Amino acid sequence: MIMNIWTVMEGIVMVEFFQALKDPDLVFLRYALILSLVASVPLGAVGTLVVARRISYLAAAIAHSALGGIGVALYLREAMDWLWLSPMLGALLSAMLSAALVGWVSLCAREREDAAIGAIWVSGMAIGLLSIYHTTGYVDPMGYLFGDILLVQAADLQLAGVVGLIITATLLLAYRPVMAVCFDAEFAAIRGVRSRWVYLLLLQMTALSVVLLVSLVGIVLVIALLTLPPAIASMWARSLWQMVLGSIFLSAGFLVAGLVLSFSWDVPTGPVVILLAVSVYLACLAMGRFSSRG
Repeated sequence: MIMNIWTVMEGIVMVEFFQALKDPDLVFLRYALILSLVASVPLGAVGTLVVARRISYLAAAIAHSALGGIGVALYLREAMDWLWLSPMLGALLSAMLSAALVGWVSLCAREREDAAIGAIWVSGMAIGLLSIYHTTGYVDPMGYLFGDILLVQAADLQLAGVVGLIITATLLLAYRPVMAVCFDAEFAAIRGVRSRWVYLLLLQMTALSVVLLVSLVGIVLVIALLTLPPAIASMWARSLWQMVLGSIFLSAGFLVAGLVLSFSWDVPTGPVVILLAVSVYLACLAMGRFSSRG
């Protein structure tokens, strides 16, 4: 009886959501759905590499420093009338610069690496908050930190499409060296792979990936979506390609389901998406421990 009621409620929610997609006044909802599906591919693929290389903390530093680019872009749009400089483009440039700095520090700094990366992390956020503070019009940084579905614009979809194509093409062309560096950078270097350059390339792809969903799930929460789907997929995947595909489908599922539920409940999308991902991750962990004991 309970299952039947739950199935009926799910059906009603889905019908309401798809009807809302046709509403001309809710164009942001269509933008968010398209962005979720487009961003899932590079996010799932790069997230798998981040988890395999165990550089989640570097990815977090890159993501948080993107706030600096957002704040500077908003300030320059107002002060210099640079209307072409969108907040997402500013975030992209800032994340790529931070990725280069983080990569240089992690490769060259033998001492205090964590402190240097932490400095990059917090300085980006400080620059962003100060820049937003000096804009005349009120801009709520919480939307960029934790996501706001209303921030998704048509330009974000175009940027996501271009970035997605760049990441996909890069992974297809540099598949073997990237895989080698992710699993054993020292052995890859012995075999003639320029492991340092490949490592920096991986960080740049990470920067491109995290910026894609800043407007939807926010800077703070995007790292969870970058790492949780690959972590879940790794529990059953027998090869890296299975892990990549599983991560892509899980990312898309979490984003779409979170979008539907947040629309139905009238709550922010980002936290709902992350709570879904965390719940599935914990459930998979519990099932794995239970089956191993059995």
